[in-house]
Amino acid sequence: MSTTWKSIVVTAVLAALASGAATWASATWVMRERQPPSLHSIVHEKLDLSAEQDHQLAVIEARFAARRPALEAEVRAANRELAAAIAASDGDTPQVQAAVDHFHAAMGDLQKATITHVFEMRSALTPAQAEVFDAAVVDALRADAG
Repeated sequence: MSTTWKSIVVTAVLAALASGAATWASATWVMRERQPPSLHSIVHEKLDLSAEQDHQLAVIEARFAARRPALEAEVRAANRELAAAIAASDGDTPQVQAAVDHFHAAMGDLQKATITHVFEMRSALTPAQAEVFDAAVVDALRADAG
């Protein structure tokens, strides 16, 4: 291969790599910019919490942070169970339905615990803070719904 062709190939490869990196970086930036602020950031940055409220919320958040991994682990286990049931079956069997029910129960438990956590956090807020908090929760749920 001549030096000219090697230069063209190297240039094309470098241009493709640069283009890919730029596309990835811009997509990452756009996705980060399009996401609404997290509930945590709204509570701790926009609600002007008192020291007592900050302490109450820290306790509430720590309690949920301790409970959440087990709930999420159960969802993952139920998902693995469903995958195994589907792989072992040749259709919609009672084993598949039992695994679906287990998955729905695990997801429901996680969602119920999360909602309980949200309302527990809300209970530490003043009525004006709760109004901002509620709007953020509603916006987050609507955004997630598409």
